[in-house]
Amino acid sequence: MISINLSGKNALVTGGTGELGRVLARNLAKCGANVALHYFKNQARALDLQSELSSGGRKIVIVQANVTDSLSVTAMQKTLQQDFGPVDILVINAVEQYPWKSILDQPVEDFEGQFQACVMQSVLLCKAFVPAMIAKRWGRVIGINTECAMQYQKLQSAYVSGKRGMDGLLRVLAREVGEHRITVNQVAPGWTITEKDRVNRTEKQPDYEKSVPLKRRGEDQEIAHAVAFLASDLASFITGAYIPVCGGNVMPAI
Repeated sequence: MISINLSGKNALVTGGTGELGRVLARNLAKCGANVALHYFKNQARALDLQSELSSGGRKIVIVQANVTDSLSVTAMQKTLQQDFGPVDILVINAVEQYPWKSILDQPVEDFEGQFQACVMQSVLLCKAFVPAMIAKRWGRVIGINTECAMQYQKLQSAYVSGKRGMDGLLRVLAREVGEHRITVNQVAPGWTITEKDRVNRTEKQPDYEKSVPLKRRGEDQEIAHAVAFLASDLASFITGAYIPVCGGNVMPAI
């Protein structure tokens, strides 16, 4: 039987208290990883999740940081190095929310904010945590991208530009660190069903679903499965990939 075993690995999930982040963290812990839960403002939710996951016997820590600020990320790295250990699996998941508007109406600050959240978060986290992976000659960097990066839909300009910048950065990183047995990949969810949808009963979105070849929205757990796979040795020869997990709604072409 093939299974995903992350025992002995330390994973950091940024945005670990968010709708998707919580599921990513739970899944990595179920696969055996110790998990560092990053949060920005919601300490109470982070503590609740830490309590929940600690019952499984894994080492679970919480850490606060502004992932777009260099000093804050450096402080997070030092805290984790002391209290948690070197990070083997880095999941870049934190996002910044803002109203979507046309390019002409979108405030410039939103473009800058998405650049900070997508590109600079990735730069700062990689500078902080990849050197330890190089020293161990093993590591996984997994960015959470989006199907939107291939769609170019109206009102998505700031989000798409930020995520495409993230894509370019991580593909270059994959070339630069591959010789150290570090893989760098991206998971690109579609419009995913999360716990908020289940509570609000908004899982069904017919207008969106009709464009998806599988005729449904994906589940958050399905995104988490893809992340766990890329974090494992089962994916040891996959790097530089952008993998849509969106039911075929976007299909990278050769």
